[in-house]
Amino acid sequence: MRLLPRSLAGRLLATAAVTILIALALAAAAIGHVLERFVMSGLDDRLDAQIAIVARAVGPDGTLDPAKAIDLPPFDQPGSGWAWEVIGPGATLRSASLNGTNLPLPPTPDDRFGPERREHIPERPHPLEGVDAGGQRIHYRIAHVPTLRGDALVLAAGPRAIVDRPIRAAMVPLLLSVLLLGGFLAVALVVQLRIGLRPLAKLRDRVAEVRTGRVRHITVEEPTELLPLVSELNALIDANETAVARARGHVANLAHGLKTPLATLKLDLAEGDGRLREQVERMERQIRHHLGRARAAEPGAAAARVELTPHLNDLIAAMARIHADRDITPLVDLAPALEVRCDAQDLDEMLGNLLDNAWRHARTQVRISTRVTDRMVRIDIADDGSGMTPAQIAEITRGHRLDERGEGHGFGLAISRELAELHGGTLELGASADGGLAVVLNLPGAV
Repeated sequence: MRLLPRSLAGRLLATAAVTILIALALAAAAIGHVLERFVMSGLDDRLDAQIAIVARAVGPDGTLDPAKAIDLPPFDQPGSGWAWEVIGPGATLRSASLNGTNLPLPPTPDDRFGPERREHIPERPHPLEGVDAGGQRIHYRIAHVPTLRGDALVLAAGPRAIVDRPIRAAMVPLLLSVLLLGGFLAVALVVQLRIGLRPLAKLRDRVAEVRTGRVRHITVEEPTELLPLVSELNALIDANETAVARARGHVANLAHGLKTPLATLKLDLAEGDGRLREQVERMERQIRHHLGRARAAEPGAAAARVELTPHLNDLIAAMARIHADRDITPLVDLAPALEVRCDAQDLDEMLGNLLDNAWRHARTQVRISTRVTDRMVRIDIADDGSGMTPAQIAEITRGHRLDERGEGHGFGLAISRELAELHGGTLELGASADGGLAVVLNLPGAV
């Protein structure tokens, strides 16, 4: 199961989006925590102030002086939710807001601050959370005052809603701000990716120029991070050219080595078996052909720009004269001003082989059309003859002649395929709409 997109931009965008979401969630949680601490500190300060006032009511001997226990507003208002209580060794004082009832504490002060645990009570007031009789959350601050008869507990409480309400009110704009920040970061990320990946698109264009023969090496000066990759690509181009040059040299040497023995054999067969002489002449033509290709296709030599339509028109007219004994109608649909990157002689040889093959096997007509598809020029040649079976097409693909004795599909198709591939193109065979043979020749366009 694939979790990330295939493209580099998609992977970077997905990874960055997940990282931003996590960072924004952590930031929102941290800001909420800081906000809660800030609001809570205000509540604690208010409760601690009340504790400091009522703690003066505790005497050194453990007695409680009600006159010194002053109720600050709103501790003097019953039902306000604000209350305090002083639990001394022998008496208890309560705020007016409690109306004589005890301040609810979970757990009770006797359990939470019993004699065996009072030694662990900090001297400064500390917090405790609880719930009142109505189920409302209460926040407490608790301190102890040492006396000769034991410690006295001083408690002050306020409604927890004092903290919760402003936090809930602040979280809505906080979340909206985080969402806006996330949207801004997403837009900035997309812009950054477009700008950051632009050098890769430029590098792709430079590689395409090398492939089409416009330049020999890739030239990119920035960013510096791509320079090692550019250096390696140029080294690879040089290594490939060297390997191709060596291979072509071997082909040329082999052709030169076979020319002389074949010429001698041809002379010896001048008055002998005509069939053997025909085979020797065919071998000699093939050697001359490949020797010419090895000389013509030197490394680093970019293919010339050739206008396609004039070559096709001349060859179509030539086919009509060569096969004048056959009533074949050419149906021509040529796109204007098309140029291909190909040697002119090779172009004539490919088109001549394909058109001659179509004229020889057609019954009444041959269709020729051209168009541009994805930087390639497509040439379609289809006849309405008997066509070829898939097995016969496979034989032609391997370079075999189907009929050595008659007018079968000869080496022309195989040679045309080799020439097309040499110039960066392709040759495809299939069935035409009329049941004959359809040939598609793709050659690099001069774009």
